[in-house]
Order: sequence, then C-alpha cells, then structure tokens
Amino acid sequence: MVENAGAGGRITIDSAGTGNWHVGMPPDQRAQNALMHRGRDVSNTRARQIELRDFVVFDLILAMDQDNFIKLKALSPIDQHKKIHIFRRFANSFESNDIPDPYYGTSDDFEVVLDMIESASLGLLDHCLSRL
Repeated sequence: MVENAGAGGRITIDSAGTGNWHVGMPPDQRAQNALMHRGRDVSNTRARQIELRDFVVFDLILAMDQDNFIKLKALSPIDQHKKIHIFRRFANSFESNDIPDPYYGTSDDFEVVLDMIESASLGLLDHCLSRL
C-alpha cells in the first residue's frame, strides 16, 4: 500500500512481537497462504521481538490488542508512551478495538484478520500521508 501510494522512501514499516516465543521463525503457514492469495509473499519474513530502540526510531508503535497495548506501555520509556496506539483506531469499520490472534483458529480466521488489518492499514496510510 505504501509503495502504491508513492511513499516507499518516506514511510518505514516493521513488525515485532511483545513476546520472544517465535523469534527467528517464519509466519504461520496459514498466514502465509492467506497472504499469498492476496498477492503478498512473506515467506522470507522472520519474527523478532520489540526492542527498546524501536520506541525511539519509530513515530508510531501499534498494538494489535489491548493486552499488547499494556505490554508495550510497560516495555517503553514513559516519554515514548504517546507513540503507542491500538492499530484498529485507524480502521474505518469493525466494532472491536482488538485484532484477534487467529493462531488457534482456522484458515478462515486468518482471512478475517487480514481484512481487519487491511482496513486499519488503509486508515493508517491516510494518517501517515497527511503528516508527510
């Protein structure tokens, strides 16, 4: 989406978890399959855990749910708390603030979660473009 908007050199995106249990591993195969159906290959992506420097380097730190929002606040310096937001706040639809973890669900759950992520990503992109 960032590349298609012509902002590839001006917006940097990364992903990290609050826990370390999947560090170095590729995305769940169901996630890879769902993304591949949407034309996105993430097979070379590897999980990493958020680092203290991320709170300084990035302008926004986005949590997928309230639990991770609380964990991110606990992990970050107090002066960086203003950067931490619930990702879904940028979405134009969906009732819940949380994006559920589909790990214990079905392949269809991954598709639903990707719909939520894409909706929030469009809103986030608009937010970022308005501030460039």
